[in-house]
Amino acid sequence: VQELIKDGDDAVVVGVFSSEQDAAYELYIEACNTLREDFTFRHSFSSEVAKLLKASPSQIVIVQPEKFRSKHEPASHTLAVEDSTLVSEVQEFFKKHVTPLVGHRKPSNDAKRYTKRPLVVVYYGVDFSFDFRKATQFWRSKVLEVAKDFPEYTFAIGDEEDYAEELKSLGLSDSGEEVNVGILADGGKKFAMQPEEFDSDVLRDFVMAFKKGKLKPIIKSQPVPKNNKGPVKVVVGKTFDEIVMDTQKDVLIEFYAPWCGHCKKLEPDYLALGKKYKGEKNLVIAKMDSTANDVPNESYKAEGFPTIYFAPSNNKQSPIKFESGDRTVEALSKFLEKHATKLSQKRDEL
Repeated sequence: VQELIKDGDDAVVVGVFSSEQDAAYELYIEACNTLREDFTFRHSFSSEVAKLLKASPSQIVIVQPEKFRSKHEPASHTLAVEDSTLVSEVQEFFKKHVTPLVGHRKPSNDAKRYTKRPLVVVYYGVDFSFDFRKATQFWRSKVLEVAKDFPEYTFAIGDEEDYAEELKSLGLSDSGEEVNVGILADGGKKFAMQPEEFDSDVLRDFVMAFKKGKLKPIIKSQPVPKNNKGPVKVVVGKTFDEIVMDTQKDVLIEFYAPWCGHCKKLEPDYLALGKKYKGEKNLVIAKMDSTANDVPNESYKAEGFPTIYFAPSNNKQSPIKFESGDRTVEALSKFLEKHATKLSQKRDEL
């Protein structure tokens, strides 16, 4: 346990019990069982270990490794297990205290420790090995100064090489600064700090601006097309809200990738569909290149291509996905007419 606290990389969770017959021990094991993928759990019946952790039997302790400690947070958290304690309470205790005030986010712990949003990430050359620890902690201490005042957000440091792609998506890959900052917010939105000399005050101003809603999200986007009069409207990252989320209109949108064979095959049919409904003022047939544009809305996920959604005028947050493999004009028309809220006349069955 001493070794883990000295050099560990993740919170050390230890249950201290009097014996295997201890009811608290059974509860602890039950609470751990469903979370073994995400945590490493330990238990001990030793009074030496209890002493080291300043704990007494029937207590669960979470200790952060030394490198993540700070004067702004307790070095450890303790939960006493009573007869009335619920498994869910123990699990909440794990989840609540496993992440330090400013931890080290990396690809190996990202999905387990840093899924909560908003997440404020400070990127630089993060390296806790002996030669670089001092510099790593120098910047981290500046982040701690700010993190302590915004308990509603999660703060983390991340190595710029681990997150080269993410920095690129934030437009910060060649900012020339030693330290860069991004905020990953709900709904897949992301915000980048204007590159400048990093300090606590600079970070505080950025987080404050985010909190007050004064920041504009970064949206990857192709240029807005000059002429968009064709039967199939072209949507880009910047115009997604304006076209697809327009509550006056029903919108059918196809997300495609230029290299995708199925998308190329669909193209003539999709164009024919656009022409068929060209007269409908309140119906838009649209497409968007997913490789060159961000979709600033979580409800429109495109895992594969093509992905087609119908966004009804009266319910933009719950689009209806076209699930059929039959992507003919007939099948698409049928789908569209079934869900349309704004067609001027229902057409005769084909």
